[in-house]
Amino acid sequence: MNRFVALMRRYTFDYTNRQDFSACDTIMVPGYTLHMGTYDLSGRDEQYKPATAKQFAQFPGLCLTINEIVTNGERLCLRFSEHGASVRHDGARAAWAGIGLYKWDGERLTENFVEQDYYSRREQLASRVPKAVEMPALAPWDTQAAAPNAVAEDIVKSLLHTGEWLKHERIVFDDAWSGGAPQGVLDPTGVRIDDLFSAGDRVAFRITQHGRLREDFRTGGIDTPAGTAVFLHMTGLVTVAGGRLAEGRVVRDRLGLLRRLQSASQSAPE
Repeated sequence: MNRFVALMRRYTFDYTNRQDFSACDTIMVPGYTLHMGTYDLSGRDEQYKPATAKQFAQFPGLCLTINEIVTNGERLCLRFSEHGASVRHDGARAAWAGIGLYKWDGERLTENFVEQDYYSRREQLASRVPKAVEMPALAPWDTQAAAPNAVAEDIVKSLLHTGEWLKHERIVFDDAWSGGAPQGVLDPTGVRIDDLFSAGDRVAFRITQHGRLREDFRTGGIDTPAGTAVFLHMTGLVTVAGGRLAEGRVVRDRLGLLRRLQSASQSAPE
């Protein structure tokens, strides 16, 4: 078994699904840093564990299901589903997607850029109508490393900067695979690439997308006008074939954007 993949199997079963923080110590370095939305949690014991403990407290039966693993040996992308019942919502259940881009030192995890679809989770808990858990990968722990592909990386970098990829018909965003309402969210004006790597024809990335707010995201009681300048974090895993972007999955921090808009709306002078 690939050693990085073996580490992620321990991450899945020994740590997350058992909620065993002692196992966490053998999987992550003390300086482990998690980047999610606008948060940068640096320090396994000082910041990461307390934040995760809150998640485990809300979802005491939390499950992590692996949908896909891609690695080049030095980097690894995990596409996953989390699911469980929330004690804060009288046992309402939800299943939501995530994509994480991991770094390691050859023994333990050092850093992760990840986004989870908490926007969809919020909707499911409020409506008490959970989404299905996406089908698990057939053999995730047998994943073999594929060499980095500079050509594929350059193709994806170019597309990320143009913003046209956001309209690609075979890019699936958030929970759209399960019937979630599609949202454009913003019209792109610029992008910052926070992390990107490849493995064969697959390219994983985390970006901060800048743009103008679209009408289809004016939800949650906000009165922010369409066209307002906003930014949105997202992680993605895409496939390049024949010199073109062929397909992919993307998870966006829609809840983070919604909360920023709500906060700005509440603090605006009357």
